[in-house]
Amino acid sequence: MSTASVTARPGAVLADLLPSSRVRDAALVLGGAALTGLAAQIAVPVPGSPVPVTGQTFAALLVGTTLGARRGFAALALYAVAGLAGVPWFAQGGSGASVSFGYVLGMLLAAAAVGALARRGADRSPLRMAGTMLLGEAIIYAVGVPYLAFAAHMSATAAIAAGLTPFLIGDALKAALAMGALPTAWKLTNKS
Repeated sequence: MSTASVTARPGAVLADLLPSSRVRDAALVLGGAALTGLAAQIAVPVPGSPVPVTGQTFAALLVGTTLGARRGFAALALYAVAGLAGVPWFAQGGSGASVSFGYVLGMLLAAAAVGALARRGADRSPLRMAGTMLLGEAIIYAVGVPYLAFAAHMSATAAIAAGLTPFLIGDALKAALAMGALPTAWKLTNKS
C-alpha cells in the first residue's frame, strides 16, 4: 500500500503509514511502552511535591496520538502492568504503586482519548493538536490528582497545589511542541 493512499484515507493515524501486520502492531505497542518508560527517566523534582516533572506524560500522549486509541491504550497498559510487576521505568526509575500511580492510570485513558481524536484528524492542524494535548493532560490530572490525594492522605487543595499547579506551564509547553510536531509530520508524509 502506498503512503499516498494511506494518508488520504480518513481515520488514519501516523502509525498506519507503516505496512500493516500483527508484528507491526506488537512492535508499536512495545515501542510505545518503552518510549514512555524512557521519557519517565527525564525527571526533575518539584519542591513540596511527591510528583516530579517528567517527559512521561508527553510521551504517553504522543504514543496515543500516533498509534491510535487501541494501540495507544495497549502500549500504556503494558507500561503500567510492567511497572507494577517491577520494571523500573516509572518516574525516576520507580516501579510499583506509588502515590503518583494515578497519573499512570490517567495516561491509559488519555492515550485512548487522544488516539480516538487523532483518528478524526485532530493531529493534522496545530490548533486542534493543542486542544487534543490539553484534553489528554486534563484526563491525566482528573485521575492523578484525586489518586494523589487519597494515596498521600492529602486534602483536595493540597493535592491540587502539589500535583497540578506546578505542572501547568510545562504542560502548555508540551502542547505547543506537539502542536508543531505532529501536523508537520503529516505534511512531510503527504509530500513524499
